Amino acid sequence: MTFDTNARPNRIPWPPAILLILATAAFAANAFFPPTPLSPDATFWLRVLGAAVCAAGLGLDLWALETMRRHRTNILPHRAAGRLVKAGPFGFSRNPIYLGNTVLLAGLAVALANPFFLLAAVLNVPLVNRLAIAREEAHLDARFGDEWRAYAARVPRWIGRVT
Repeated sequence: MTFDTNARPNRIPWPPAILLILATAAFAANAFFPPTPLSPDATFWLRVLGAAVCAAGLGLDLWALETMRRHRTNILPHRAAGRLVKAGPFGFSRNPIYLGNTVLLAGLAVALANPFFLLAAVLNVPLVNRLAIAREEAHLDARFGDEWRAYAARVPRWIGRVT
């Protein structure tokens, strides 16, 4: 896949569209196939745990967005990158917003006792990889060259350590 350095990676902002579609599908599936009710005590603690996981996902999203804003680069996933941001959450994940979205979906599964949100979180990863990240990475490679390749070799796509 080759890119003009000024071209945008995608015409459609896939990651937020995927998030919305998967969340809507999880709500709909739960309406048609509701899970077995849990005890009130279990429900309370699941909601607390789920809210904490949701807060972690949203916190990661907001931290990444603020980091991009501070570096004065484009935030929209279907627009060309202005700068290669390597600070903040981009130091441990090349895609902290997409990671945050996935964590948010998993948190909703727990908080709402809706297993379809867990399926949505699992499906989010390959869909975002295929529809957004592959093209974004080709765009970043064309735009930033060796700087991008060194960063990509050091920081994993989702999370963890590159060895």
